[in-house]
Amino acid sequence: MAKIQDLIWSDEESSAFVVLDGANTPELLDKLYDEAGPEFECLYAGHLEPDIAEVAPYLARLEPENEFSSWVISGWGESRGICAIVPSELELPEVRRHFRKLNMVYGPDARPLLFRYYDPRVLRIVLPTCNRSQLKEMFGPVKKFVVEGDNPEQSYIYSLANGELVHERINLKV
Repeated sequence: MAKIQDLIWSDEESSAFVVLDGANTPELLDKLYDEAGPEFECLYAGHLEPDIAEVAPYLARLEPENEFSSWVISGWGESRGICAIVPSELELPEVRRHFRKLNMVYGPDARPLLFRYYDPRVLRIVLPTCNRSQLKEMFGPVKKFVVEGDNPEQSYIYSLANGELVHERINLKV
């Protein structure tokens, strides 16, 4: 059976990032600002009021065998966020630019709406409904998304092949 670590760090030519949902993870800011915390940035721009900063989405680099990554993996099944695997030459600011573009969508009345794609329950529903253009926009530089399943014993890997969504369900139960 696969382990989360194997899914995230299976490709030496790639880097792993996680987009974490502050609204679903009350202790997130403590973990990010911890002395051993990761390289990270908020996906909202500018100075944030404390109540907004607590619920904002954050992009963080995942490194194998470090305390922060272990904490992220230990929360698998709690809808904390999604993992994105990108080419290793991409740095945090480039990855952040991509994900910031996805924060806002427009409703049928053209009103702007926050898009919580970083909630794995949302991404699992949205990706299969996207057309080729939307998939290209969602993935951008991302090689694959590693997303928790409906229960903590499963994971989904989403990637693109010839512009089409590839969806793989992985059983994590040992």
